[in-house]
Amino acid sequence: MMTESDATSLTSIAYRGGGFRAETRSVPAERAVAISVGGSTHAVMMATPSALEDLAIGLVLNERIADAFGEIERIEVVETDMGTDVQLWLTPERAKTYVARRRQMTGPVGCGLCGVESLELAARDLPRVAEHPRPLAPQDITLAMDRMAGAQALSRLTRAVHAAAFHRREADGASMVVCQEDVGRHNALDKVAGHLARQGVDPGSGFLTITSRVSVELIQKAAVMGCPVIAAVSAPTELAISEAKAAGVTLVAVTRGDEFEIFTHPERIEGAAVAARAAGHPSAGEGRFDAA
Repeated sequence: MMTESDATSLTSIAYRGGGFRAETRSVPAERAVAISVGGSTHAVMMATPSALEDLAIGLVLNERIADAFGEIERIEVVETDMGTDVQLWLTPERAKTYVARRRQMTGPVGCGLCGVESLELAARDLPRVAEHPRPLAPQDITLAMDRMAGAQALSRLTRAVHAAAFHRREADGASMVVCQEDVGRHNALDKVAGHLARQGVDPGSGFLTITSRVSVELIQKAAVMGCPVIAAVSAPTELAISEAKAAGVTLVAVTRGDEFEIFTHPERIEGAAVAARAAGHPSAGEGRFDAA
């Protein structure tokens, strides 16, 4: 949810219709945010300064610093002259197993892997996502995208942020549980993960939508969350497709109106598995059940 601190209004000189004029424009706030675990800085990133507790919790869970929300003992947001430090403390049992990777992710808003200290940390061993309780209808995807777009207050104001949302399929179509916005697409998804953890919502009970292209770290986060479907506005990378296939994540992308493309595990979308088999698509037969 957008807050007053998420955007700033300023005056620009616009050239329109062959002349110049002063206009007021809103731009998104961007602030250095440190995520500290047990008194040690784990990551520093540029982020939109809202839902920072959700951001920190989601990052800690998605990077497997903690396996469950209950392993986070307390959290505190500390404002400094240089930025915001979100400090988390783990339970004593979990803290014993934590070894800080000393990542310094200074500055990136486009890459969630910047700053990792080794290729081994980038190539993560992901869990395989469980099957969705029932396949989604194509209309669920398009409705969810529409609802996410309607919730993007900061994006409408600034045209400069990403969004991620989580939805459940209800009898009358997809129902949006939460939508989060941030200048970093990976930050927006971590905020969603943190919100779900704090509310006790099982990510396996629904699906994700995002406004950005699909890079590999977004698939990794979805897999760690245990979310079986992720749908995106833009296209995926080759590595993201490969990772989604291996982790059992259904990857839907290039959503435009009521049209989209399925790149992996089509059995979770009604009718898609049949079409994939008929076309001899490599994704056909990936899942453990077929949609009619």
